[in-house]
Amino acid sequence: MRRQFSPMPMALAALVLTVLTGCTPVSLVPPAPPAQKSQSVADADRKLAQVAGERTQVEAAFAASEQLCYKKFLVNRCLDSAREKRRATLAALRAIEIEAEHFKRKAAVEQRDREIAEAEQKFQAEDARRAADERAPHVEPAEPAPKSGASAASRTAEHASKEKQRAEQDKAGAAKRAANVQAYEKRKRESEQRQREIEEKKKAKAKEAEGK
Repeated sequence: MRRQFSPMPMALAALVLTVLTGCTPVSLVPPAPPAQKSQSVADADRKLAQVAGERTQVEAAFAASEQLCYKKFLVNRCLDSAREKRRATLAALRAIEIEAEHFKRKAAVEQRDREIAEAEQKFQAEDARRAADERAPHVEPAEPAPKSGASAASRTAEHASKEKQRAEQDKAGAAKRAANVQAYEKRKRESEQRQREIEEKKKAKAKEAEGK
């Protein structure tokens, strides 16, 4: 797909190239039309790239026109005309550039606002779900139905075995938690001891410095 370029800056570039090359005296520079509004970020990027390319062409044409003006009889008049055309064209290109940059900044702000709103909605939905789960009554899982033919004695033995296993797991967990607490307290005491040693060394150095 061929890109569609705005005719306005191309016409300005063509005008300045013609006038700069020939140094035709022009008494009045027509005002540049307002920059067309960008329709998308891609459109704004295209405009910025187009402006950069045309600005390079204008500068190159102006440099060439200076060399031609020095060969003419009315040098200053030729240079003034070339400078004015360069100024007017660059001003028009700058207007296009400002509009495209403004559109991109506005699009970025709107995108950020949408992301914040979506994140807030997601957080509120998650918070509502957690609140609903907390309000819902807790239902103990139903005991599995005894197998046909299983005796009361076997069911009692199985229940006792599960309770014993659960008690052993609780005991192991308590022992592990106690060991973690002891290790934490030990690290805390060692850290406090090192801190006291550092403070004592600082005080000793300070006294030594005062003695000197």
